[in-house]
Amino acid sequence: MRTIEWRKYPQPRIRHHTNPQVYLPRAQLRVVPPNYPPLIEELDWGALFANARAPSVLDIGCGMGRFLLEYALNHPAENILGLEVRKPAVEWITRVIAGEGIGNAAAIWYSVANGLGFLQSNSLRAVTYFFPDPWFKKRHAKRRAFTLALVQEIWRVLEQGGGLYLMTDVPTVDAYQREILRQHGGFSIEEIAGDDQWFCEQTDHERFCRSKGIPYVRLRCIKR
Repeated sequence: MRTIEWRKYPQPRIRHHTNPQVYLPRAQLRVVPPNYPPLIEELDWGALFANARAPSVLDIGCGMGRFLLEYALNHPAENILGLEVRKPAVEWITRVIAGEGIGNAAAIWYSVANGLGFLQSNSLRAVTYFFPDPWFKKRHAKRRAFTLALVQEIWRVLEQGGGLYLMTDVPTVDAYQREILRQHGGFSIEEIAGDDQWFCEQTDHERFCRSKGIPYVRLRCIKR
């Protein structure tokens, strides 16, 4: 598997949590904070990808981009787009993309709470949503990006038979996500145990879980 010499790109110090309002749809905010990601209605794929084609894989909440970038390196025929609410993370990923000359990966500063209107229906092969913020407190649950509205948007942009891939090490988040998927009803759900049925690329948090022996759940949800 191809990878990147990460030490060439020192990571900036970035707070794990940002302004909680960025996790809410802009239409729900009375006052929009200055660090709220811009709304996006359309994207110029020629400005993001070397082949000027739309992505076939979407990585929601791509973090610092380890999975995104290594996936792009190992699947040069596919374009992968990452969405992330923390602007410094997107800027760092963009520097790595430029430094490594990766033409099939891009990351944009965006809050997925505002939907996926810039993506065509039935256009994606896969959507990944790995280790989201758990928002443990009940009053903070509304900040969870994984809502029925988002699942409907993911269902819309996936091609028939395409997959939504989920990972979490928080049992309550796993239960919450399964319930949202049950309410939607548009996916068949399978828990994946074997590595041979999953991506060979790993997120930073997945690597951490493996190193510490922390159990986590992997779900493959196929569009019906």
